[in-house]
Amino acid sequence: MEERLLVQISAGKGPAECTLAVAYTLGELEKAVIALQGSLTYVQEVYGAEKGTIESVLLEVTVKQAASFVREWQGSIQWIFSSPYRPGHKRRNWFTGIHILPVPAQPPAFRQEEVVYQTLRASGPGGQHVNKTETAVRATHLPSGLSVTASDSRSQAQNKQLALQRLQLRYYWQQHAAVKQAQQDLWWQHHNLERGNPVKVFRK
Repeated sequence: MEERLLVQISAGKGPAECTLAVAYTLGELEKAVIALQGSLTYVQEVYGAEKGTIESVLLEVTVKQAASFVREWQGSIQWIFSSPYRPGHKRRNWFTGIHILPVPAQPPAFRQEEVVYQTLRASGPGGQHVNKTETAVRATHLPSGLSVTASDSRSQAQNKQLALQRLQLRYYWQQHAAVKQAQQDLWWQHHNLERGNPVKVFRK
């Protein structure tokens, strides 16, 4: 039976190399989900300062054998590579953190007046417009200030629905008490990870 999970990959307070490690980890996680014949959608991305890096990404993952997937991926991920940003830098171990929650059966309900929708043009690689109509939709939850964008579909109505679903998931993630504690733990881990036991180690 397939189960839906919310998966966050974060660099925490790590330097630019850790944001690069997040991007690498995302690639490995995507391959693992495909191998399990699951699916993955993006809920939120926060990009790093360097090109191709990610500070954090929140995903909705659907997989079979979810408990096994959580055991394999939840925790700290170690990457071993030389810094592309600081030539000659001696450190070669960089860490990211992964935290996973089950998607709630009933997502948080918003009152109609709490959510504002804005249409915008969907963009392709390099910022190129992929269509001349404003089919992408940004949804903002006014009480919390959270905002997400959906541009997956050519249909504005479908993107509006997707944006609302992602907004509900992001709100759930932010409000969940266990997540708040986990996020605090991730910040702390970046000062102590070298003494811990990563669940996975990759080399680049």
